[in-house]
Amino acid sequence: MFTGIIQAVGKVREPEKLGNGVRLTIHAPDLGLEDVKVGDSIAVNGACMTVIEKTDTDFKVDVSAESLSKTTGLNTFGEVNLEKAMRLGDRVDGHLVSGHVDGVGLVESMEPVAESWRLVIRAPRMLSPYLAYKGSITVNGVSLTINKVEDTAMDTLVTINLIPHTVQVTTLKNLRAQSEVNLEIDTIARYVERMVSLQNDEDSLF
Repeated sequence: MFTGIIQAVGKVREPEKLGNGVRLTIHAPDLGLEDVKVGDSIAVNGACMTVIEKTDTDFKVDVSAESLSKTTGLNTFGEVNLEKAMRLGDRVDGHLVSGHVDGVGLVESMEPVAESWRLVIRAPRMLSPYLAYKGSITVNGVSLTINKVEDTAMDTLVTINLIPHTVQVTTLKNLRAQSEVNLEIDTIARYVERMVSLQNDEDSLF
């Protein structure tokens, strides 16, 4: 589990072809890899990955073809948001994040508003039941609060306000219109939607 609070921004150094997947070498001198061991989990742009090799400044992960088909930005060079798995007893400053990407969204706009930024994302329609005003969403591994939700026939427009600190310390500063982003819905919303749908199914039987 993770919290969606980014601990460092790393750089993908050497994407290597690995069957239908890819092996990534990520340069992360600011993450603090001294307490990381092979087999540990690290969220890379919101996707939970397993460390297979490490040095004091770099670590490697294997990304399967399945993961590549469900995510974006894990098979190219560039900056990535990083978070080590939380320990039992850690403070949850963001929200509970599983590191399992639910869908890929498309940035509609990323614009400065006074001292902040307004980020608008088109989320896949299948995620619409889990997106709510003042609810939580994870964007490229970053825990964020939804400020506005607008459903359309094809998708859902999600508006998020980004404070300067978040923009400064994450890769969200690199987002532009048409950028793809990894999205994870709130775990609590997932279970609530499931319970409500089952209750409705039971009610329909009587």
